[in-house]
Amino acid sequence: MDLLRIFRRKPIPVASTADDLTGQKDKTTTEQGNRTTPENQIRHLYRMMWVDPEIHQRILDVRRMDTVDGRVKKIHTRMARSAVKGGLMLEMQVEDDRIVSAFKQFVKRLKLNKIQKLESDARGLVMEGNLPLQWVLNNQNRIVQAIRMPTETIRPNVGENGTFDDVNKAYSQIDITAGKEIASFAKWQLSLVRLTPDNYDDEGSLGRPYLDATRSTWQQLRMTEEDLVIRRRQRAPLRTSHVLEGATADELQDYKDSVENDQQDITTDYFANKKGGVTPIQGDANLDQIADVSYLLDTFFAGSPAPKGLFGYVGDINRDILEDLKKDYYEEIDAMQDTQAEAYEHGFKLDLLLQGINPEDAEFTVKFAERRTDTPNQRADLALKHQAIGVPPKLVWKAAGLDASAVLAARKDQENSDDPYPTVDGEGETGPPKISITPGNSPKGESMTSVSG
Repeated sequence: MDLLRIFRRKPIPVASTADDLTGQKDKTTTEQGNRTTPENQIRHLYRMMWVDPEIHQRILDVRRMDTVDGRVKKIHTRMARSAVKGGLMLEMQVEDDRIVSAFKQFVKRLKLNKIQKLESDARGLVMEGNLPLQWVLNNQNRIVQAIRMPTETIRPNVGENGTFDDVNKAYSQIDITAGKEIASFAKWQLSLVRLTPDNYDDEGSLGRPYLDATRSTWQQLRMTEEDLVIRRRQRAPLRTSHVLEGATADELQDYKDSVENDQQDITTDYFANKKGGVTPIQGDANLDQIADVSYLLDTFFAGSPAPKGLFGYVGDINRDILEDLKKDYYEEIDAMQDTQAEAYEHGFKLDLLLQGINPEDAEFTVKFAERRTDTPNQRADLALKHQAIGVPPKLVWKAAGLDASAVLAARKDQENSDDPYPTVDGEGETGPPKISITPGNSPKGESMTSVSG
């Protein structure tokens, strides 16, 4: 390609928030080639007529696993509850009362202040690998609901290049039983965030359920556990061998019937008028050998977000090792929080545009209040260290995992409240606490923080 032609092109404008919401693509860029792999190009052709059967089967398998296995249900439930604990918050670089007020109203209208709603969305994201949220508007063009749609019925209307053919009909919902289209959604009308898609830039590449890669291992584990129960039931009981020398078939049958009729008694005595004996036969002595079950169990939890020690299988795992593995789990939760919060941020920006407010005028991020990577004590310790080195108060509150705007509003309200014993000219006031930091005086070489009045 001629370099002069490249430099003569007009500069590429920065995409606005409105373009991001509507999905409009700038046609003045230098993008060439296809975003999708050859396999996905063929899949897109099939998806023009039907929903992706592979995604559908993955979701059905994971839902069945969640229904029949308490371990899978606990994984999904714990991930969802860990992610949404603390609720949503708005983080801004420069406080804007108008946007803060709009966010509070947005959260209240959409019931995003209810943990059950957030947890339901989080479970759907983990089990389906996608979170499609439909933004429902009232007659005043205000968003009043964020409805989670079933992923297996959503079809992205993309071409072979992985981009939407028509942003006014970006997604369609298909009735799987009737095989017809129920509804279509514009790009701004339905936000879809994805877990680990094959290609983020491919709009038709949907996410994957978190445990979809462990389905075969889970089936083997369930089958082995069932075989284990059958083996114990058939081979564990004590049996006896009865020998009657010289007995005819009729005599042996009569003896057998009399013995079997007495099996309901706790103790049974055997009587015979012929030479013979009753010899006990012990059950299978190797029933404790379940290394195959343990191997499959370890393999299954290796594909889960956390070690099996967090889900009831303590065993002989070392406490320090468990603490290190918990950090990996919290990192997975943090990534899940970012993905889920992205959908709510998309809806909030749309709500601002409908109110005539340009979201680009203020830099903000919608996120979950409690990050799971750090413990509350670690966050408080970090906030104290930030305060000791002179970090601004708003950033100190953010480091502590608190909503800075809510904390400052509460402090202002407290200062304005009626006090029957007001402080006179600094009487009774104390200076800020003294914070000292001692390097290397805490476990694992961390610095220790102490506060004195």
